[in-house]
This record gives sequence, structure tokens and C-alpha cells, in this order.
Amino acid sequence: MSQYVNEVLEGLKKKAPWESLFIQAATEILHSLDPVLEKEPKYKKHAILERLVEPERAVSFRVPWVDDKGIIRIHTGYRVQFNSAIGPYKGGIRFHPNVTLDTLKFLGFEQIFKNSLTGLPMGGGKGGSAFDPNGKSDGEIMRFCQAFMMELFRHIGPDTDVPAGDIGVGGREVGYMFGMYKKLANEFTGVLTGKGQYWGGSLVRPEATGFGVVYFAEEMLKTKGETMMGKKVAVSGFGNVAWGAVTKATQLGAKVVTISGPDGYIHDADGISGEKIAYMEEMLRIDRMSVAPYAQKFKTAQFHAGKRPWEQKVDVALPCAIQNELNLDEAKGLLANGCQAVVEGANMPSTLDAVEFFQANGDKILFSPGKASNAGGVATSGLEMSQNSMRLGWTAQEVDARLHQIMVNIHKSCVDAAARFGTPGNYVNGANIAGFLKVADSMIDQGLV
Repeated sequence: MSQYVNEVLEGLKKKAPWESLFIQAATEILHSLDPVLEKEPKYKKHAILERLVEPERAVSFRVPWVDDKGIIRIHTGYRVQFNSAIGPYKGGIRFHPNVTLDTLKFLGFEQIFKNSLTGLPMGGGKGGSAFDPNGKSDGEIMRFCQAFMMELFRHIGPDTDVPAGDIGVGGREVGYMFGMYKKLANEFTGVLTGKGQYWGGSLVRPEATGFGVVYFAEEMLKTKGETMMGKKVAVSGFGNVAWGAVTKATQLGAKVVTISGPDGYIHDADGISGEKIAYMEEMLRIDRMSVAPYAQKFKTAQFHAGKRPWEQKVDVALPCAIQNELNLDEAKGLLANGCQAVVEGANMPSTLDAVEFFQANGDKILFSPGKASNAGGVATSGLEMSQNSMRLGWTAQEVDARLHQIMVNIHKSCVDAAARFGTPGNYVNGANIAGFLKVADSMIDQGLV
């Protein structure tokens, strides 16, 4: 690790040692930039790393709301506006009991590079609250979303910051927040993405992240002369990302044999297809915290309580649930079982030591970081922004074709950047370097702001 990178990381650790997720993300990204920093001293001269790891703005605010029993509840809302060098801040809003400022800083930092890779003019940001929508009524969720937006609306706009959905925030929540924004701002603009089809939303957006993950996996396999056809695939999660990944992998001829939830995972040796994929959407409405009902409905499946799917023998692993869901021991197990590729669909789902293990064994197992392979969601959000700006809507086929091409382009950018800076085949370095160069050069062009 270069002295410059080490100084910046040590500074972060001294400033906020409790921000473990953010420090983890920064360590992985900055370490991979060593080859660039050695060749290009201008980035140290302009203090790019110090500026990059400090959000341009981080807002916290009180969110008071009333539950169905008439009890007043108080939550804290956040929006981290990390970097706007190449476009308005762009990134999801997450409602999950584990959300902290640390969570959102790590996600917002990753978003800078992910958005840069798409080739679209979007900066990086993230927001959310430790509000748990699971078990809440529609009325409670509406009141919380409206209260959240009553403060957030001051800090966002179609040319300033365009939030989207994330864990715990789907079409319902986006709708409630958009409605309140429209009322408060007295304007109808594309200020949020993930909107409903009839009021500015884009077709393919709900499944876009999962589709993009599989498109990226296909490009990775092509480098070894293979495709998704006939591959056995493990997917974690059962939300929108997993649903999209299962759908597209099945369309491309793969057999998906697992999905998972906080309660464990199911293994379906017959493959998850047809009505089983449709049932994934119904499961979310039943209980966002439980995947067990799948095994109760489909007798071909077995439920493994309290476990994760990486113990299964598969050709491709797609972690699509949440951060740090795949550790070093599980990474070793995947390699030992002959897994050919691990393609991240969630944000930082692999622990740092697991990532290092995959990189050290790059000749045996392909590995892609989420900022590259799960960029399909924000890319399609960018396409939704374009449609809103032009006051038109594209067909599902048009959006899917554009998404596919963006993922092909991201893959090429990663491969080219890794080779250019002496680490061919290293998707982690390639993704971070390709994303960094565009943002860093833009920051230099715009002066010290």
C-alpha cells in the first residue's frame, strides 16, 4: 500500500474508528488505486483522496410520525451527499433497522464509483433511516415516508440529488415520498427514481439490478469461453435484486438452486423457475424476513435454517442480499467446490478478507465487486431520469437493450483499466480505477470546491 493511501486511511481510522463499514469500503477501494497513484502524482498534489473520502454534505434530521395506536414515534433520517463531480447526487434510500450513518457513508462512497462506471452523469449519495417497514401497516409506512420527505425535500431536486429505492424501500415507499415531495415543492419532476409506471417510472427498473448482475456474469464467463447456459447458480436474498437475477439467469439457460432470507436459505434441486419465481414476489408481501414459506409451498425444496447458501456446490454464486454476507471460510468453500465465478449483486456482500482471497486466486475463480456488477439498478435509474427529462417512455425491450449494453461497457471498462495499470483480470482494481479516473479528473477540472 502506498504511503499516500496509508496516510489517508490512518486519518479515517483516527477520525471515526467506529465507522467500520466505511473504513472497510475505503480500504478496499483506495488500496486498489495504488497503481494509478504511483503513475499520476497529480492526484496527491490536488489532495483527491482526502477530498474523495469526505462527503460534500451529510444531513441528519428528526422524523416524527404516529403509529396506528396513536403513539408518537421518533426516528432519525439521513442523506449523505458524497460527490457531485460528474452529476447530481444519485443513490438509494434504505429503511432497515441496521441503518446508521456509517452504513450510509459506505454505501454512498461505493456509489461514487458505481455511478461513474455506468457512463451516465450521476454523482454518488445515499440516505435512509433505521425504520423497519416489516410488520407495519400501509398507513404507518405512508405516514413515516411522508414525515421523512417533509425534511428531505429541502435537500434534493432533479438537478441536485435524485434518490431511489433500496432495501426496505420499493415502489410503495417511493410513491408515498414522491407524493409528499410533489405537494411540498409544488412541481412534478423526476426527483425520485423507481416510480410507478404511470407517473414517470421506467419499465424494467424493479428487476434491473438483478438483470445487470447476470449480464455482467455472462461477460465474465465469456473471457473463459463459457456462458450461463447450463450453469448451476446460487443466489442469496429474495428481494428485487435476487428476483431479477433468478429471472434473467433462468432466461439464459442457467439453473438457480438457492435463494435466502434472514432466517436461512432454501435449496431447490429442480431449479427456481416459472411459478416459483412469481412466488418470490408474493413472499415479500407475506414476510420480508422469512424465506421458509418457499419450502412449505414447493416440496422440491429444503429449508436450511440459520445458514447461507455458499455451502452448496454450484458453478456461479450471486450474493444479492446485504453487506458482509460472504466470509473468508465461505469463499474458500466456494473455490473448493469448483465455483467458477462470484458476481456480487448486493453492496459489499463479501468481507474484506474474502475479497482478498478471491483476488489471490483469480486464476481459479472469477470475482466481480458490486460496484461493477450490480450497477444495472442505478444505470436504469439513470435511464429513468433521461426519460423524465425528455417527457417520454421507452418500451421494456428498449430499456433492457440499453441496460445490457451498459453492463457490457462496464465490463470492458473494468477489463481495460485493470490491464492498463498492470493487474490484468483483476475486476476489483479495474472497477475502482475506471470509476476513480473519471471522478478524480473532473474534480481537478472544477477546482478546489
